Amino acid sequence: MNNILITGGAGFIGSNLALKLISKGYRITVLDNLSVQIHGENAEKTSPLYLSIRDKVNFIKGSVTSKTDWQKAIKGQDIIVHYAAETGTGQSMYEIQKYVDVNINGTAILLDLLANEPNKVKKVVIASSRSIYGEGKYKSRELGFVYPKHRTAEYMDKGDFEVKYMGSAALELVATDEDSKIHPSSVYGITKQNQEQMIMTVCPTIGIAPVAFRYQNVYGPGQSLKNPYTGIISIFSTQIKNGNGINIFEDGKETRDFVFIDDVVDATILGIEKKEANGEVFNVGTGVATDVISVAKGLISNYGIDVPISISGNYRLGDIRHNYADLTKIRSKLSFEPKFSFDQGLKQFTDWVDTQEVQEDRYARSIEEMKAKGLYK
Repeated sequence: MNNILITGGAGFIGSNLALKLISKGYRITVLDNLSVQIHGENAEKTSPLYLSIRDKVNFIKGSVTSKTDWQKAIKGQDIIVHYAAETGTGQSMYEIQKYVDVNINGTAILLDLLANEPNKVKKVVIASSRSIYGEGKYKSRELGFVYPKHRTAEYMDKGDFEVKYMGSAALELVATDEDSKIHPSSVYGITKQNQEQMIMTVCPTIGIAPVAFRYQNVYGPGQSLKNPYTGIISIFSTQIKNGNGINIFEDGKETRDFVFIDDVVDATILGIEKKEANGEVFNVGTGVATDVISVAKGLISNYGIDVPISISGNYRLGDIRHNYADLTKIRSKLSFEPKFSFDQGLKQFTDWVDTQEVQEDRYARSIEEMKAKGLYK
């Protein structure tokens, strides 16, 4: 099974996966619309991500919302890796139709074609997300393992950002495993949950093996420095490079599991190549929770540019407090082990950023959009 289609294959994860698969002898087709939000204007001449794969893949400029584009892309493929999606958590809360059209309806078109038209596809790998969990998994001394609901403005307006659970004292954060409760707190998370469930439900009924990867916060060289809607490591980097201060939301103690791009690519290839992955859902992360203050300080140190850090108490409705991955399953079934610590990955990322042209800092504009919709407090 040597022919692989990667939707969104000119994006950050997709292009890195494409290059690694090409080095292993696979023939790669990419379907991508070269979104301005990710690639900037005139992407076919200026986007480093696109240029890294140009002439190395069969490139189809098109959209997953187009049945005709899907038909052209699916032809002759053995495996499909479905990355194409709108990906901004905050943005998803006010561009709802776009997120549903691309993420859910785009996936529905794919499955409709696989179910009703001749094809040779044997496996579909879907990029799911840690966002489908919403808040992570916690341990209550009184109640055992619990899954708190989304935080509300009632407490956060008072500067109380920790999650609450009725009948329990303070909660202990633990790693989120694949059997944890799914209760997304954003439209983006809802669409990723829907994508995953459709793939995992439909594919087995038509003789296609599904695999889902719930990626944590992916970062690394090549990540878009133009997109102000996703990825705090790239957002903070652009702010620092422009000499602008960093506004850290909440109290800065919120945590994420930051996983380096090379580890994500390696995990995905295990899912492509190993039969043990078929029909399974896997977390992909490092299994380590890193707080946002540490991210900002690490970036400032690596760049050697001293900008002020403001811990403002601002917050975005729909953001989670904590979530980090339990890797027990992917270690056991696929023998996956992340190779990069956060410090190692961050150094590789910042070394790469130092070689790039400084991009316009558009983050304030994205915040104004959320503020206008009542989502930024």
